[in-house]
Amino acid sequence: MANVGNQLPTQAIAKPGKHGNVLPLWGNEKTMNLNPMILTNVLSSPYFKVQLYELKTYHEVVDEIYFKVTHIEPWEKGSRKTAGQTGMCGGVRGVGTGGIVSTAFCLLYKLFTLKLTRKQLMGLITHTDSPYIRALGFMYIRYTQPPADLLEWYDGFMDDEEELDVKAGGGCVMTIGEMLRSFLTKLEWFSTLFPRIPVPVQKQIDQQMKARPRKVAQKEPEEETDYSEAGKQGERRHSRTPRRSPSPRRSPKRSRSRSHHHERERRGPSFDRELERERDRQKKEKDREGRDRDRDRGDRGDRDRRRSRSADRNQERRERKRSCSGSRERRSERREKERDGGEDRSRRKERDHHKDKDRGTEKDRSRERKNRGEADERRHKDDRDRHREDRKSKRSSRSRSRDRRHKSGGDEKSRKRERSHSRERDRERDGEQRHHKRSGSKERNRHQREASNEHSKHSDRRRSQSTE
Repeated sequence: MANVGNQLPTQAIAKPGKHGNVLPLWGNEKTMNLNPMILTNVLSSPYFKVQLYELKTYHEVVDEIYFKVTHIEPWEKGSRKTAGQTGMCGGVRGVGTGGIVSTAFCLLYKLFTLKLTRKQLMGLITHTDSPYIRALGFMYIRYTQPPADLLEWYDGFMDDEEELDVKAGGGCVMTIGEMLRSFLTKLEWFSTLFPRIPVPVQKQIDQQMKARPRKVAQKEPEEETDYSEAGKQGERRHSRTPRRSPSPRRSPKRSRSRSHHHERERRGPSFDRELERERDRQKKEKDREGRDRDRDRGDRGDRDRRRSRSADRNQERRERKRSCSGSRERRSERREKERDGGEDRSRRKERDHHKDKDRGTEKDRSRERKNRGEADERRHKDDRDRHREDRKSKRSSRSRSRDRRHKSGGDEKSRKRERSHSRERDRERDGEQRHHKRSGSKERNRHQREASNEHSKHSDRRRSQSTE
């Protein structure tokens, strides 16, 4: 179990907002101002629903952070692919298809569900067992505290040099101070976004960050001692060099030959000896100066060599660290590739098996389709033949009925004609009979009229005779 009581000294840390032990919350009190995609993945992850559900106290959550958290990125390595996405794509802005959410963010939201007090939060950010416990405490402050109080919370830790690797899979080592500066000055954190800070508050934070003095890296003490010793030796060597005596002057009025001859006669051989001695002494001084220069050059070369050696050592150390981190990344990548390769092989086998099955099923389906097509074609042919036979039978029956109709029509016409002829004959006979009757009645009427006329005439005659 992690030692929760081991905490950093809090002498230079000013507790922001003296409002007792109750810690206020800023923003949304249900989502902790988290990205919606991250929050949905946290709430649906089995780690949060099953394992973290059993943790009920602050100390249990701190122990879980100590044992499980290895980075503070929101997604696990390789679970979220955003390659090829640019601009306002969902994968770039952190609202895309998501992946496997990290244990760090699950535990961060678990801390939010516990409703931490001010004392507990101070215990997180001053913890000594693991830098990831402190990092989650600072991230809890960034998500839940008012923007105006962020600089007061982070003020005592801006120069903290404790290192941690914040990237999933390793390869991004930074100090606590650098992480806090990025929290205050940048809105993005890997593939997610922090809550926005109001513009006036952000301007104040930027001004205070610029006015804040930063620590300057101190030089190595070995180099300072080398410089001091070299400077002292150079001063001693310059002090030991004798001064040159002024060379004898000659008057410009006399010629060279005459002045030289007269001076030799006047001064004698002792002067020549002294002159030779002076020349020898000057030569020796020149030789000494050249040696001193060579020594100074050698000392400078040694200094440069020492500097280059120290720089080379620093570069070697950095390269070793990079190589170690790179080898770790390569190992992890190899393991992941092996895992992915095994998974890909199994997937390929399954795909091939499914493909074979699909091919078999497709062949069977194609056969069934062919059989169905052939049966349908046969049915169509039979239907066509039947239809043709029906048409032929219908045509033959129609032709027969037409013939019958024609025959019956001819008989009927002949019958009608005969009937009409008989009727005409009857009519003619009736006409003749009527004519005969009429003619007989007319003749009778004539005879009657003639008889009546004769009778009337005869009666008239008798009357006239009687009258007479």
